[in-house]
Amino acid sequence: MTRFEPQDRVLVSQRHLAGAGIDRLADAIGPLVHLFGWPSEHERASGRITVSSPDGSLFVNFNSRHTQGRWWSVAHHEPFWEAQFTRQAPIEVIAAVTQVLPQLIGDDRHVERIPLTTSTLAQIADLNHWHRDNGTFTSPDGHCHLQHALEEETPWRFRHHVYDGFDTHWDASFTQDTPERLVAQFFAHLATTTPVERTFRDVPYLVQDLDDALITPVRAAAVNPHVHHAVAQFDRAVARR
Repeated sequence: MTRFEPQDRVLVSQRHLAGAGIDRLADAIGPLVHLFGWPSEHERASGRITVSSPDGSLFVNFNSRHTQGRWWSVAHHEPFWEAQFTRQAPIEVIAAVTQVLPQLIGDDRHVERIPLTTSTLAQIADLNHWHRDNGTFTSPDGHCHLQHALEEETPWRFRHHVYDGFDTHWDASFTQDTPERLVAQFFAHLATTTPVERTFRDVPYLVQDLDDALITPVRAAAVNPHVHHAVAQFDRAVARR
């Protein structure tokens, strides 16, 4: 039996296992509106939210009623490219992408607070112990994959599930002409061992007792919760050697 109550706040790693993080959806849109002044529209009838860059070249759309579960999209015009993220993709990773969009159009305000990675996909994979096999990168636990096929219309695809289990599926895709550094930004914030915070009930059910997931308390930790989680990560790594 799990030692957590549904309302408990917990830290979860690896990030790809943690689920969406429903209570933090505003992190992907709020900085664009409040820090960079991007105009936004909210269709109350449908719940759809659109945020656009001042020059009209970039659009971020959120639609929780999308029939195929594609809650998020980022689209650019001239040249056209699009990134899409489904419902259970971790919000911290989506926000890492949306928050650097102003830098793509030359707005470097807050760059010291919102850095854009300079690492390549291969460097990120090696740093975080993802396995490489031709054009596929696989997470250490085998649940998450990045397929990189330059000849395809959508050359970057992230896919995730836990043993094909209910509510653990999510995917992210980036079409041709998407700046590769934006894909690397997504990958860097996905592959990192830094945990994300969730309410325990929001962690996918099949992950809650999964050996591959590390879940530690936020409020009941004897030391700083992130220090406690890091120690648990180290202890686990030592035990598995």
